[in-house]
Amino acid sequence: MVKLTAAATTSIPRIIIFALTIIYGLAGLFARDPWKNEDAIGFGGMWTLYQGNALDWIVPHLAGRDASLGAPFPFWLGASLIDLFGPFIGDTNAARLYSAICFFSAALAIWYATYLLGRRQEVQPMALAVGGQPGRKNYGMTLADGALLIFLACVGLAQRAHETTPMMAQLMGISIVLYGTVRGLDKPWQGGLWTGLGIAIVALSSNLTLSLIIVSSTVIAVIASNAKLRFRWTLTSTILGFIGFAIWPVLWYWGDLSPEWRHIAQEGWRNVPQMRSNPSIASLGFLSVNFWAYAWPVWPLAIISLAHWGRTKESGAWRAPHLCIPLSLFVGCLIYVLFRLEANEHDLMIMIPSLSIIAAFSLPILKRGLISFIDWFAMFSFTIIALAIWIIWLAKVTGFPESTAENLSRLLPGFQTQFSLMAFGIALLITGVWLAIVRWRTSRAPKEIWRCLIISASGTTLMWVLLMTLWLPTINYAKTYRDVADRLVQIVANTPGCIDTSNLGPAQLASFSYFTKLTLRDDPSCNLMLTHSSQEAKAYASLNKKKIELLWEDRRTFDRDERLRLYQITPAGKE
Repeated sequence: MVKLTAAATTSIPRIIIFALTIIYGLAGLFARDPWKNEDAIGFGGMWTLYQGNALDWIVPHLAGRDASLGAPFPFWLGASLIDLFGPFIGDTNAARLYSAICFFSAALAIWYATYLLGRRQEVQPMALAVGGQPGRKNYGMTLADGALLIFLACVGLAQRAHETTPMMAQLMGISIVLYGTVRGLDKPWQGGLWTGLGIAIVALSSNLTLSLIIVSSTVIAVIASNAKLRFRWTLTSTILGFIGFAIWPVLWYWGDLSPEWRHIAQEGWRNVPQMRSNPSIASLGFLSVNFWAYAWPVWPLAIISLAHWGRTKESGAWRAPHLCIPLSLFVGCLIYVLFRLEANEHDLMIMIPSLSIIAAFSLPILKRGLISFIDWFAMFSFTIIALAIWIIWLAKVTGFPESTAENLSRLLPGFQTQFSLMAFGIALLITGVWLAIVRWRTSRAPKEIWRCLIISASGTTLMWVLLMTLWLPTINYAKTYRDVADRLVQIVANTPGCIDTSNLGPAQLASFSYFTKLTLRDDPSCNLMLTHSSQEAKAYASLNKKKIELLWEDRRTFDRDERLRLYQITPAGKE
């Protein structure tokens, strides 16, 4: 039990939390190209579906490559958005509305799941002798606000939550499963519908391993919880979940796919992204090094919450829904990441919804010293980051400081800085808001339990908005293949035929497919070959008795390791 007064659970004004969420969610979605790597691959799949036929919609893949990109829902949604809004706001901007839908849906589901858990009897503050304790509704809303702020404050989500990757749909699906399972505690039919919908989204946006893990984790949470869900929830969620699992396989057979494409689809559902049959040392190493910075400040708050609520005197404390349900889903996601062949930052995203809900229940019991540490650490860190962003931007625009400007010129040769009054105005406004928030936090001692999160969530938003205004042209220049693609088009303008892209990575293939109108496919019979490695080209020529001639060599300016080469291929002895 915790002791709180009603004043400590005053909710954040709705306009503030709405504005913070909307600004964070929309910043960086528009006015840029698809970025290397996963962002370009996701968009490339959506683009192929938008331009393609029934086969492309049944088995999402990149144009010219017979390999599945995995489950279809993210690509269905992205391609549909391109079709609906592409003519008005541009194809890439329309595709990234998919990311916005997934992000805002996840944020809403996290808020409502925490709100419902926060109203339950087992988490209510102790009744005070003289009264004045918070009401259930206010307490639940305050905890929900805290969970949303924790979600927004997660440092690792900033870039990854704004990219067109299947993991965004997985994030949304898992968040909806959490909400539906909690909602089912008091409204079984409604909760079952949401849980089934979430499971269907996960099944249609991830591989079979994650889908089964999420189902198993939900079942374990329900069995272990001391608040039993009713038959109506079980029936509804099972039916909808089964439909979600069945939709894609049914399309393989009703779509009259060839045996080859049916095998490609099955392999995509089983092993995209690639999995191992036992825990991966590479994934364990990645997780142990990167998780702590990625999930800051979520994980320390979650640990505090688990330590407090898990040792309360009530029997079966660990079986309480506010611990049991999100913890079971978190453990399931953690197991999935450990069994990935080689985990990356996108995989870590699916663990954040559960952790955010658990972490929210630490807010009523945080000590003043820890609150001050979180506040001052966030204030200091994000102020330094914002100052660095401004200084480097000034160096690009004005040439001062000279040393910084010279370093930028060496790092990005050929980049022409353009001053944008709108970007400058937005950056100036968000910086002013940050200074006002810092002044508010340091000039008074608010009692609200969410006070230690407003700086962290605002700081993450400040950092991301500054990057997506002042630095967006620079980041776009460094991460796009547009300029390289334009130069490639000029080289092959008078050379008819097709280009063999067998040796290209999926991000390069997706980018060149979008930025050029060239005929690109994984076909060794093409008269041109685009590759990274001269050794691969020479080995191919030797094995197939062909003659190769280097026509073009180029790279993205920012990437000193990557080198693209275009070869013309002719039969040996033929001139």
